[in-house]
Amino acid sequence: MSEFRPWLKKYPHGIPANINPEEYTTVVELLEQSFKKYAKKTAFSCMDKAMTYEQIDKYSRDFGAYLLSRGLEPGDKVAIMMPNLLQYPIALFGALRAGLIVVNTNPLYKPREMEHQFKDSGAVAIIIAENYASNLQQILPNTAIKTVITTSIGELLGFPRKIVVNFVVRSLKRMVPKYQILNAVSFTEALTQGKKFQIPAHTGKSDDVIVLQYTGGTTGVSKGAMLTNGNLVSNMLQVKAWCEPFLRHGDEIALCPLPLYHIFAFTVNVLCLMSFGAHNVLVTNARDIPSVIKAMQGNAISVITGVNTLFNALLNNPDFAKLDFSKLKVSSGGGMAVQKAVAEKWQQVTGCYLSEGYGLTETSPVATTNPYDGTGKIGSIGIPLPSTDLRIVDEQGHVVGPNQIGEIQIKGPQVMKGYYNQPEETAQMIVDGWLLTGDIGLMHEDGYFQIVDRKKDMILVSGFNVYPNEVEDVIAAHPKVLEVAAIGVPDDKSTEAVKVFIVKKDKSLNKEEIIAYCRENLTAYKVPRHVEFRDELPKTNVGKILRRALKES
Repeated sequence: MSEFRPWLKKYPHGIPANINPEEYTTVVELLEQSFKKYAKKTAFSCMDKAMTYEQIDKYSRDFGAYLLSRGLEPGDKVAIMMPNLLQYPIALFGALRAGLIVVNTNPLYKPREMEHQFKDSGAVAIIIAENYASNLQQILPNTAIKTVITTSIGELLGFPRKIVVNFVVRSLKRMVPKYQILNAVSFTEALTQGKKFQIPAHTGKSDDVIVLQYTGGTTGVSKGAMLTNGNLVSNMLQVKAWCEPFLRHGDEIALCPLPLYHIFAFTVNVLCLMSFGAHNVLVTNARDIPSVIKAMQGNAISVITGVNTLFNALLNNPDFAKLDFSKLKVSSGGGMAVQKAVAEKWQQVTGCYLSEGYGLTETSPVATTNPYDGTGKIGSIGIPLPSTDLRIVDEQGHVVGPNQIGEIQIKGPQVMKGYYNQPEETAQMIVDGWLLTGDIGLMHEDGYFQIVDRKKDMILVSGFNVYPNEVEDVIAAHPKVLEVAAIGVPDDKSTEAVKVFIVKKDKSLNKEEIIAYCRENLTAYKVPRHVEFRDELPKTNVGKILRRALKES
């Protein structure tokens, strides 16, 4: 670790400068400790159905045993594709206990995106919510997936809620397109069959890759960040150390509106808060603000994790201010910048300081955060976590001092092993143990860091990275398009929105046609909000389109 760590003076009392990354060898080891220690306490609830640590322990053992009975072997990849449901932690822990590598998959992905991820990862099994099974059916023959386990939204909710929820989802809202996948089994069937088998005692090493967490690439091709036991254990311990002065073991109830397939919720809610014996209240659809508020009404929430757009949406719902916030201790914002106005209003309404943090998929993800005691700086990304170094480097590669602008670089035990099957990309991203974020920022004299600009071309939509090349590649395939460029433009609701500039090949092309085409080939948050047609696009002397010139136009 660097000797120059001015931020240590800003640490709240009781938070250590460093953690011991060898406290646990594997994620499974720390999970099993929580299962035993908090056996009778509620671990997760969803739509008012609760499961204890003991139940999650049993079900995940059965599920892991089932996966092994299907011929999967330690080191095989299994994809999990579902929203926040009780099935998620069971599938996740079962896979990890079986020694498998989890490939977290965004359920909003279109077939094209799914196919790339499954082929790139080499996934041989998938647990998927039935809502998305028709998409899987389209691309399944092109993948190595042989084991398909489907689940319904209401499957583990018990009678009669299971019947009611599934009827609403399938028949009233028509959210489950017809599909036919031969030899697919239900989640319940997998649990039932798994009871017949024993799962061997888990053995693993700190350096074992256990999660492939996909992130967009600057080339438009998503890459699988290889996260090891050591990475995830370390980040869990770092966040835990940060929370320790403020949270009580076995007493906390956390609202989890962020999807568990997102690395922020994965590490903070699933791993860290479980180490506290907390009860995670899963919100299946965070875009349904009334359902988020309902989840808060029914529970004495003491911890909430979210993104700026969620906090803003809650504050703009009149029912939110009527809630009881007397138990709320920690409000943590990540995934995108927390706007100053939102943070100030949040504190005014709830009485709880909204702490902004910063990280990347490649850092498992948390690197910095503001203290939870309210001593942080609104508008900053906070200070580095224990055992984490940050520095600012100029364009010449020199480390610069306070208040000087440059690239943010990160070093710590939470930095990924590398990109799966991408040694060249890895070598460009990690140099001498330092992760080159590409984000532009500065460090204040007191050790607080501030983002000046995000990655040069990346568009940040509601906490999700959108890379222009991917959007451009899709649109460029349209037969009526000659040239295309994509940029991010400010948006009140989602921080940024995608805007595309198009030179037509066919004069009949219109905005509606482009939007419809994008909706077929891109996840919703990647679909352009704005379309502008031009006679030509600004280019360099070698013909490269100048996105920056478009931004400034």
